[in-house]
Amino acid sequence: MLKTILVEKSFYTERGQKEFNKLFETRTKLFQSPKSPFLLAELLATATSDSDLILDFFAGSGTLGHAVLLQNQRDGQSRRYILVQLPEPLDPEIKEQRPAAEYLSRLGKMPTLAELTKQRLRHAAKAIRDQDPLLVKGGGMGDLGFRVFKLDSSNLRAWDTQTDAVDQALLRSVEHIKPDRSQNDVLYELLLKLGLDLCVPIEARTIAGKTVHNIGAGALVVCLAEKIAREEIEPLAHGMIAWREELAPPGDTTVVFRDSAFADDVTKTNLTAILQQHGLANIRSL
Repeated sequence: MLKTILVEKSFYTERGQKEFNKLFETRTKLFQSPKSPFLLAELLATATSDSDLILDFFAGSGTLGHAVLLQNQRDGQSRRYILVQLPEPLDPEIKEQRPAAEYLSRLGKMPTLAELTKQRLRHAAKAIRDQDPLLVKGGGMGDLGFRVFKLDSSNLRAWDTQTDAVDQALLRSVEHIKPDRSQNDVLYELLLKLGLDLCVPIEARTIAGKTVHNIGAGALVVCLAEKIAREEIEPLAHGMIAWREELAPPGDTTVVFRDSAFADDVTKTNLTAILQQHGLANIRSL
């Protein structure tokens, strides 16, 4: 049972400020009155259990993420967290915000509250790792990492229903992926659309000169190469087949290519046929 009144000094805001300053190795207040991670860890110990997902919709300095790492270290469990924070600008002209804005600028990062949140999590992970280098909990290694996402429009070009120049619209749609997007951008949109966890492991290999990504231990295999020639399809297909056999996923594997990459329809058909002959039947193109 949780106590009605929590009076431990480690729960006070003053201790939260002290711990925050300790992480950043500074006496300057980069963030004013952060909560105590020890208080939040106590609440997590009472209200959550292994593999729970904890959401903080106003992350601030990232205290909740820090608390999740601390409590996982204490009891060997595997709670996860989602922190949401708008990139609120830190104004160096405002006295309370100046230290954080100058600190982030020295690091070459945008002076925003979201960047300070990320730095807090990096410092917290380092501090825990320094205390417990192996971090062996329950027979496995503790996970101190995190991934950062921001909301954006789709990476795939939508059909323009308002255009009068249909021929130009058709030409623009030959390449469905927007030109200013990276392979990682497209990969994570695929995860969202296929219902996969955004934190699944992602590996990359070079097969037949093409970068191939394996997501979720074989659940999804993606090749977003811009060009695939006829002579490349056999080594590429057999390399992907061998990698899947090595991973031996329990379920089906979805394979995704960039549609515009194929030299012609014959190239696409032959590659698809080779993959299907070896049990990779779920093949899509963007």
